[in-house]
Amino acid sequence: MITTLTPNPSFDRTLRVDALERGEVHRASLVRVECAGKGVNVARALAVNEHPARAVFPANDDDFAAFDAALAATGVTSQAVRIRGSIRSNITVVEPDGTTTKINEPGPELDAAEAGELIRAAVTGSGSGWLVASGSLAPSTPTDFYAQLAASLPDAAQRLAVDSSGQPLELLIGTPCAVVKPNFSELVHLTRRHMCTVGEVIDAARELRDAGWASVLVSLGRFGAVLVSDEIAYGTISVTDVRNTVGAGDALLAGFVAAGGCGASALAEGLAWAGAAVRSVGTAGARVSLDDRRAVVVSQCVPRDLPVGE
Repeated sequence: MITTLTPNPSFDRTLRVDALERGEVHRASLVRVECAGKGVNVARALAVNEHPARAVFPANDDDFAAFDAALAATGVTSQAVRIRGSIRSNITVVEPDGTTTKINEPGPELDAAEAGELIRAAVTGSGSGWLVASGSLAPSTPTDFYAQLAASLPDAAQRLAVDSSGQPLELLIGTPCAVVKPNFSELVHLTRRHMCTVGEVIDAARELRDAGWASVLVSLGRFGAVLVSDEIAYGTISVTDVRNTVGAGDALLAGFVAAGGCGASALAEGLAWAGAAVRSVGTAGARVSLDDRRAVVVSQCVPRDLPVGE
């Protein structure tokens, strides 16, 4: 079983509108409310694709009841560390061309003791399987939360995957991890490098790998993804009917870990899962198909001069 840890989960409300215009009144053609957060999204993507998953997150009793029921319906096992505050609500507005606008609340206060209990719950229950820790941190959570998590897991270099941003991710540099998944802008922030090509992305990712991360999986949005580990690979996926890009990175990481978390074949599977995700309106996880896999192209003969960007 794969365990996911979400330190700042959310109730995600997705609204579909014809076009988003500032200062105007809009009528939503679709409204969907889901239990979410990056680690929760990973767990649901895993379960939908028949990989047993367990989600660990902070919640009060009422919020846990809602999350537990929703996740159980998709086959995910839930475990909550009880807190006093309420889980945040995020809003996603989706336009017909796939343009996505998000408004995220900060989340409840989470003190050092609660953060420590969250780490213990995730580590204790993860057994010998993958532990995927993802997302932003709630207010008051120690900024070195992910570094503390890695230090609490003796074999983090073999089975810990992390997807975060900003200072919490920066403080993880130099700490052994099996997989870290920055996106393009996060990679720029971490390395302070200016990047325009796949080759420059690879060089930046190699710098982070040399500092202690076994595999660096860089999501590049419509430009695909780069993997730098014992081998280097670059992959893309052809998707014509993009409906919602929220959760694509979570699906990429879920598919990568489900396929073993190592090598070009795992990158290909992750991209197929990401392709399935962007064709789905919500963030509840999408079942990957043979067509999704056929739409992926992965090469270890990497075109270093190929342009990339946000």
